[in-house]
Amino acid sequence: MSYIAENNPTNALIVGASQGIGLGFVKKLLADGRITKVYAAYRQPESAGELMALANQYPNKLTCLSLDITEESQIAASVQRIAAEVNKLHLVINCVGILHDHTLQPEKSLKQINAENLLRYFQTNSIGAILLAKHLLPLFRHSENSVFATISAKLASIGDNHIGGWYGYRASKTALNMFMRTAAIEYARTCRKTLLVTLHPGTTDTRLSRPFQGNVPAEKLFSVELTVTQLLSVIEHLQDGDSGEFFSWDGSKLPW
Repeated sequence: MSYIAENNPTNALIVGASQGIGLGFVKKLLADGRITKVYAAYRQPESAGELMALANQYPNKLTCLSLDITEESQIAASVQRIAAEVNKLHLVINCVGILHDHTLQPEKSLKQINAENLLRYFQTNSIGAILLAKHLLPLFRHSENSVFATISAKLASIGDNHIGGWYGYRASKTALNMFMRTAAIEYARTCRKTLLVTLHPGTTDTRLSRPFQGNVPAEKLFSVELTVTQLLSVIEHLQDGDSGEFFSWDGSKLPW
């Protein structure tokens, strides 16, 4: 199954598109002649310089949207703007996620847990995605093959958790998987040609993973370009019945 609508305009939305994997998806889709329109959502203008340069380079194909997915009103406004231009989407990839910043670090033990940090993890990694699913549903209510993919993480797998730690990140990504699994069931009733999946990208050389790359073998540290290519391959090879599943970068299904 392919999200490319043969002989019809094909529209894509990348959320979290200003850098890293999200920006990599934008570049790949802009270079794909089968894609008609790319919408790219970013949160911070100061980190979106390269994305804005691409918008100047592809003024008819790329539209940039300012969007903080922790704010539902901004999600609604962005979807309304898209809907004013196109009446359907065929590919949405949500790349938004937080692991660390100047105030937030993965917890190594219970004593490091605090409620404020847990809320930040869940608001960004979990709740934003299901709000996207809520507001994007009308743009998926059509008869052409479509995919809504969200970047998760192997650390979200309860069955694969053997070393512990990283409480907030793990739990928020596990919640993300459950949100999208549940949304996939509802989408199947009204958007029957749309598949919802969560994807583990592998360890990618981005700002998110950089402080934690020390023990990663060179062959397991992927460039952004390789990660994007691998994940798009997974998406293009999805089959009917795959909606609601959790896939790794190599196409294998991960345990819940």
